[in-house]
Amino acid sequence: MVVNGRPLKRMKRRVTADLNDFLTFPSADGPVAGGPFRTRVRSFLSTHALPPPPSSLLPHLLTWQILFRVGEPIDPPPAVVYLDVVEEDVSRSRSIYCDQCRVVGWSGNPVCAKRYHFIIKADGGSIGGYNKSCAACGDILQISESRCKSCNHVTTTEDVEDWMYNQLEATTHLLHGVVHANGYGHLLRVNGREGGSRVLPGRHIMDFWDRLCKVLAVRKVSVMDVSKKYGLEFRLLHAITKGHPWYGDWGYEFGAGSFALTFDAYKMAVETLSNLPLSIFFSQGRKPRTRLQDLIAFYQSLSERELVNIRDLFSFLMTLIHDDAHKSPLLRVNDSSSCKKRARSCDSRVLCAWTSNDIAHVEEAMLRVLRAVTGSNWVGWRTLRGAVCKVGPPELLDYCLKELNGKRAADGMVVNARCIPDSGAMEYRLERASVPLDESTTCNDPSITNCPSEDHLLRDLRYLYESLLHPQTMLNSSIPYSKRDLAIKSATKLLDSKQFVKDYRPVIANSSSFHYLSCEVDLMEEHEPNPPPELIILSPNATISDLKHEVSRAFQEVYVMLRRFQAEELVGYGGVDESTQVKLLLGGSTEVVRVRGRCLGKSSLGRFRMERGLERWTVDCSCGAKDDDGERMLACDVCSVWQHTRCIGIIDSDAVPVRYVCIKCRCIPGEMIKPKCEEVVDVGGGSEAALRGG
Repeated sequence: MVVNGRPLKRMKRRVTADLNDFLTFPSADGPVAGGPFRTRVRSFLSTHALPPPPSSLLPHLLTWQILFRVGEPIDPPPAVVYLDVVEEDVSRSRSIYCDQCRVVGWSGNPVCAKRYHFIIKADGGSIGGYNKSCAACGDILQISESRCKSCNHVTTTEDVEDWMYNQLEATTHLLHGVVHANGYGHLLRVNGREGGSRVLPGRHIMDFWDRLCKVLAVRKVSVMDVSKKYGLEFRLLHAITKGHPWYGDWGYEFGAGSFALTFDAYKMAVETLSNLPLSIFFSQGRKPRTRLQDLIAFYQSLSERELVNIRDLFSFLMTLIHDDAHKSPLLRVNDSSSCKKRARSCDSRVLCAWTSNDIAHVEEAMLRVLRAVTGSNWVGWRTLRGAVCKVGPPELLDYCLKELNGKRAADGMVVNARCIPDSGAMEYRLERASVPLDESTTCNDPSITNCPSEDHLLRDLRYLYESLLHPQTMLNSSIPYSKRDLAIKSATKLLDSKQFVKDYRPVIANSSSFHYLSCEVDLMEEHEPNPPPELIILSPNATISDLKHEVSRAFQEVYVMLRRFQAEELVGYGGVDESTQVKLLLGGSTEVVRVRGRCLGKSSLGRFRMERGLERWTVDCSCGAKDDDGERMLACDVCSVWQHTRCIGIIDSDAVPVRYVCIKCRCIPGEMIKPKCEEVVDVGGGSEAALRGG
């Protein structure tokens, strides 16, 4: 394809030794030099990125590209990672408003003129690699090809634009962060190993993103944490084990909770659920022991320190899974050293109550039971435990059952253990050893521990998660009623807390060559919230006139609605001559100033007034919510006030009434209408995506 008489050239690949290391770039040490995000991002791209083609097909979607190596440039050559930075002109975009700003509490900000998308694709390719898919058959084409060789389809500019927006909306990227021109951003997704990454784990991706935000002087970044680990809601699991979400390791804190949840309510829910004592699950008198009790007792006997509460239990289990996942294949087969180390620490605690003779006595009783079993039948955990229940205390029985696999008996027989996949229960039987037993490698020394496999650990983790953490599957029979209700409410609050925010608070490097001012603007004849302040950089001898000029230019550049903004008055200094130097008026340090101004002429840019869009709505839910939080809502057909469907008794899986009248309007005569139900298609949260009656 030829554009403006010039063919698009293919990008040349650089030698990996010349590339920056993804694991260390960019350096984020020390204060940020060079001003606010709006100027830093331009300087960063011009310095480090390959520019878009001179004649881009899509001037409102310019794609910059940066190549990185992963690790040191040694043999074999390191992997290469592509970072695409898509510079989006919002005024010409298909999607003007930002859904993420709306649900995190930034919906009152004006629409920014630019968005910068930072993307690492999962397939190792690049948006700026000059390849696209045919809109008709899906075959890969070069952008320079105007006709598909497979189906003869002629590629149009609209086809290329469709492909580009599909890239921005894809959910498979390893990294996708977007930052508005005012420095407010959103981390849309991070996909590590479990998300399909072959080279980069999630932590390395997050480290890179965090360094990048610091260097670019990003103000705040939000993330909606709906990630899963091992198929479980990770924000709930990580909050129990660490006290904060996974993103909290990089400084992300509670930002906005659904259903009017507050930071204090979130912290209280974490403490309540994580400190629930394990002892309450054993307070059931003489009833038969359950699988939940068996699992808790098993891991209590395996741990080298006492597991007191739910946090201790899940932290220990996650540590075992992490250690097993990072073993080499050789250590997975024969990990006697690590097991011995853990076992000796454990036995130092165990043997303070039981002697080696006590352990040997119980093990011999278990072997006698297994010898009495005819044929090749298996004996279940509970059956074997019940058969020797009078030989020793319950804790000692649990410990010996854990150690029973691999124990040798008379006549060359060895205990074999297996786990039933459906129930997770253990079974045992005696089998003839396939190889002669070696005294140096096989013995009945209780100091050698049989470590659970990764599959076994993950299966136990899922069962304990469903039994103790998830509010919809939590087993309640062993929990006192008062604690049961509180535990379910706490778990629900943790699942309802999805929005987390990091405030980077960029620290600008001090310089005697410049005067830094944080400038707020008051918009005349406007009743909406004022935009966030912008950092203005002036020369040491700048005057009030220079300040007004720089303020006007900065806000015109950042916000679409303010393209005709003109600063007119420095609030509090109305009578000061415009030739007065700023340093004489305000001093030499960084100051906060307020400037009043107006947009000149008649503007047709009103639709860019706020990120929430033009539609006005009122939220007044019984939970206390006063604004859109991304959850499913329903509007009253009389007063048009929005409420959460969950708060009015409609669970997410249920249909909603064709016509709905809220409880306040039902007091009005003639408004009580019998609701009917219809099928609902939920396309997300918010004003445009929430459900409506009628």
